[in-house]
Amino acid sequence: MTTLTSANDVYYDPYDFEIDTDPYPLWKRMRDSVPLYYNAKYNFYALSRFDDVEKALLDWDTYRSGRGTVLELMTQNIQFPPGNILFEDPPIHDLHRRILARVFTPKKMLAIEPQVRAFCARSLDPLVGSGGFDFIADLGAQMPMRTIGMLLGIPESDQQAIRDQIDHGLSLEEGAPKDMSSQDILARSAGMFAEYLDWRARNPSDDLMTELIVAEFEDETGTTRRLSRPEILTYVNMLASAGNETTTRLIGWTGRVLAEHPDQLRQVAQDRSLVPKVIEEVLRYESPSPVQARSLSRDVEIHGQTLPKDSIVLLLNGSANRDERQFPDGGRFDINRAAGHHLAFGKRLHFCLGAALARLEGNVALDEVLKRWSHWEVDHDHAVQAHTSSVRGWDKVPVFTATTAAGAAGAGAP
Repeated sequence: MTTLTSANDVYYDPYDFEIDTDPYPLWKRMRDSVPLYYNAKYNFYALSRFDDVEKALLDWDTYRSGRGTVLELMTQNIQFPPGNILFEDPPIHDLHRRILARVFTPKKMLAIEPQVRAFCARSLDPLVGSGGFDFIADLGAQMPMRTIGMLLGIPESDQQAIRDQIDHGLSLEEGAPKDMSSQDILARSAGMFAEYLDWRARNPSDDLMTELIVAEFEDETGTTRRLSRPEILTYVNMLASAGNETTTRLIGWTGRVLAEHPDQLRQVAQDRSLVPKVIEEVLRYESPSPVQARSLSRDVEIHGQTLPKDSIVLLLNGSANRDERQFPDGGRFDINRAAGHHLAFGKRLHFCLGAALARLEGNVALDEVLKRWSHWEVDHDHAVQAHTSSVRGWDKVPVFTATTAAGAAGAGAP
């Protein structure tokens, strides 16, 4: 593994599990001494400062997403079917995003809060008085899965198997990128969702899958049409993956970070109106999706160097969110921090459409936990970190709990 001894020997490898376990000391060195970093082994550049990452996210026409936004997919020249807005540029991106934007409005997301609370209660109530639970297995892997499954119209009996396939598709073997192909991606989407899509085509309902089937739009040729079957399958796969993975990691980080800061856990336990501030600070401090890849559409000069057209650039928004130039004492977790915009959800063109849903789920999850437990401590001997190249978090966050008075009396009703 890498040993850092000077500014000149900084080495960043997104596939190195030791680095991924705690990338922040390395990312700070990159911000301070190598703000434009180059990795010769995998042939990518990386930007780590807030200003650089934010400017790149805003300049979508230079920092393109059409080749993908995940390093190993780009280096393997994977061809993506239309419908995945994460891997598209305008004009096709704008067309596909507008279709989803009809559904993922803050107002519509707030309307499902009672169901989200009910999913939390269903997971947490049986654990009151047990002395502990797992923020991932018992909550983070359950509630987001049920929520996105409900929105898509996937039967609850099948949701866990789909979530497990998604997790497997994202996980890495240490030290190397994951081998994939276009056929793998298409086959996985068809294998997971084709039967549901065919059923919904015959039996329309009020779910998102039905909305995608019947949606009409004007495409880039000016033709008014409906989405093709491959387009819908790609949409559904993207939504199921994003809806499960990143929110699961957010919930895991929330439990772990608050346990590491018991004074702030005590503060929010006593005043649950602080829950939204906690979630925003967790998003900044431990961004669940801390790395975004882009491809340059032209030569770019930055920090005195010229990056050639078609270069791959990693935008380290997880590093940017701790940049002291933007956030004073950025390496400190502080739920009372003055409000400031972070980059956990990206920026402008590719700002996460599911941000309102993720915030809702994060807020509700923490609030429901605090109804039942005022304090918890992580069982570090049994905690297990997950490793992917673009999403960072935990597979297991078991905790020992102290029960609240409300929890002891039964806090199940949302």
